[in-house]
Amino acid sequence: MKLKNLFNLLKVLPLFLLIISCGGPNESDDPIIIPVAKVQATFNMSISPSDPNVMLFDNKTVGKGEFMSEWDFGQGNGFVEDLPGIEEIRFDTDGTFTVTLKVTNEAGFTEDSKTVVVNNGTGGICPNGNCTSNSSSALKDATTTFFVGNITRASRINAGGKHTEVLKSDFSSITSEYEMKMNVMYPSQGNYDFSAADVIVNFGFDNAINVHGHALIWHNATPDWVKDFAGSDSEFEAMVKDYITTTVTRYKGKIGSWDVVNEAIEDGSGNPLRNSIFKQKMGDDYIKKCFQWARDADPDVLLFYNDYNMASSPGKRAAMFKIVDSLGDLIDGVGAQMHINYNFPSKSNIQAVADGTVSRGLKLHFAELDVRANPDNDQTSLTAERADEQKAKFKEVVQIYNSIPLDNKYALTVWGLKDNETWLIDFWGHIDWPLMYDDNFNKKKAYDGFLEGLQ
Repeated sequence: MKLKNLFNLLKVLPLFLLIISCGGPNESDDPIIIPVAKVQATFNMSISPSDPNVMLFDNKTVGKGEFMSEWDFGQGNGFVEDLPGIEEIRFDTDGTFTVTLKVTNEAGFTEDSKTVVVNNGTGGICPNGNCTSNSSSALKDATTTFFVGNITRASRINAGGKHTEVLKSDFSSITSEYEMKMNVMYPSQGNYDFSAADVIVNFGFDNAINVHGHALIWHNATPDWVKDFAGSDSEFEAMVKDYITTTVTRYKGKIGSWDVVNEAIEDGSGNPLRNSIFKQKMGDDYIKKCFQWARDADPDVLLFYNDYNMASSPGKRAAMFKIVDSLGDLIDGVGAQMHINYNFPSKSNIQAVADGTVSRGLKLHFAELDVRANPDNDQTSLTAERADEQKAKFKEVVQIYNSIPLDNKYALTVWGLKDNETWLIDFWGHIDWPLMYDDNFNKKKAYDGFLEGLQ
């Protein structure tokens, strides 16, 4: 047989054998069987608002066909059947418990596991696994599922007095108002100055108060020598990498989270990336580079992108989430600044910020909360009516935040202790009373609104 004929025979032989084995191409009427897929187990958990030793577990599993759900609450009793509704489980013993939900169908099983940390010396179940010290403060005691924060300065910490007394009694987290930004920490090339930052970080560390770092990169806190950088683009990038690496490494283990990049999005049509010196020198992907350097410096710290007008501008919110989506697993959470008015933005738009963050599986930081009571400069004093309206807005914001799943919570930070210290007076040029304490550290109706939002 010629080689060519043999080759042709070898080409058709597999088809001939297939037809024979199948009984011919038209002889089988058997249906095509599509394999059943596994059902992915998933659940949310939160601390009971009425009992700090009770955890609420909500089975969120959905899937086609029949499946069975079982819980192992990590207390040595093995798996038990999932009952209808929310499971309420008590944890009285100090320790770390792994809670597992197992979902089984005919294709097999999947599991979702989360950790519960209990420390009765600090109040029972620890929110987000973070056990902080006890306090007689209503705010600090009431926010059992997230940090409640405020801002400070090194000079105020050094002065002590009522300022530090209120921070220690009422708040579980602090943020530097402006002294942990590049223009302060890196004032001249090759010369770092961490003196003010050290005061704030050490105060938090010494008093078991969480410290949120704010902010590594911000166009409005860029020192002149960086704006006028004389070297090449590659040298500029190497300088920024060194700055982020040096700073994050210095506070590794003392800072719980960082705003890596702050306010990178322009206002106005299209909400493009702000044309900062960082974008000009490092390209459109400079944000991702900064997050990578921060992650490399401290793999355990939580990394946030922070910006304003997230609730008042749907376009800017969409632009922010586009940046967040591009960062993948480099980002842990979204910082949504809450500089708002007593009558704006709407509850639905604030909720949209929370929903967009939760849907991405990220942590949400309602950052920089203040509620302007006099946005139109039509008040000469804080009237009872306006104070009630401000109280209602504080309550609304806290209610929205407190309603998100436990895994998505991080902190709600108020931007200032008392009214006469607010940045808004200088910024807008007229009087306002946007905070929870009056000029003498007396609690206002806004404070009560915060507490009511937790109920």
